[in-house]
Amino acid sequence: MPPCPFPAARTVQVNGRGEFFLRDSDPAHSPGEPESRPVVLLLHGWIASADLNWAEVYTPLIAAGYRVLAIDHRGHGRGLRTTTPFRLAECAADAAAVLRELALTPAVIVGYSMGGAIAQLVRRDHPDVVGALVLSGTAQHWQDPQLRRSWRALEIGGVLMRLAPNRFWDWGLRRVGLHPSPETAWVRCELTRHNVPDILEAGRELSRFDSRPWLGPEPTPAAVVLTSRDTVVPPRKQRDLAAALEAPIFDAPIDHLEVTGAGARYTDALLAALAAVTSEMATRVGASR
Repeated sequence: MPPCPFPAARTVQVNGRGEFFLRDSDPAHSPGEPESRPVVLLLHGWIASADLNWAEVYTPLIAAGYRVLAIDHRGHGRGLRTTTPFRLAECAADAAAVLRELALTPAVIVGYSMGGAIAQLVRRDHPDVVGALVLSGTAQHWQDPQLRRSWRALEIGGVLMRLAPNRFWDWGLRRVGLHPSPETAWVRCELTRHNVPDILEAGRELSRFDSRPWLGPEPTPAAVVLTSRDTVVPPRKQRDLAAALEAPIFDAPIDHLEVTGAGARYTDALLAALAAVTSEMATRVGASR
């Protein structure tokens, strides 16, 4: 059983792309009716799913007055299965297509870790769907020498993941202090939903990602939620990202994998960032009238 209530699950069919799994806090809202609430689309990280990444975020964001959406990326969780290789740019196109299909543009795009890379690509390739950007636990690139060694180690882990996926996930959970129990059974079951080839290719895509040549300050409001105790994505790289965007920083004193269990330590910073960017969005809309 899930650890807490989640928004309703729905599928969204997009002609030419496929069928997407989505969490939606108001699935009964007609696409033909204007949405008065700010729309927030949550993009999860690598080897996660929408629910694994955002479990504790859904309810506070809904209570704060946001229309909350969260998508499972290709090969992750209940995400799209396809015969083509996993590409971050295609995940960005998926997210944009779903927002257009639901007539919920422009939206605030929130990206965590790999989802932050995808969010940067949404802003670059599909600016019409982006009202504001909030990036967290992410960076412009993962190409430092130490990180390159980690990506090479992925190849070894990939063999184990393919040959004995259940044992691999059990080992991974123990590595982060989650031993088999009724409380962790849901996490393990969510992990086993992944498509292993897509997970491995997603890691390779992250090792190739580099937004430094093209990411910069633009009219779209942006903010960075800094996971300041992060041992996976160094805080200095997150600060470099904020500097490139000329975006304010909101501190969340957590490590990378604590996002689901951090409670107010993370959610308060995210809510503050969302309040800042949505206020700026409203100001710009008013000034343009």
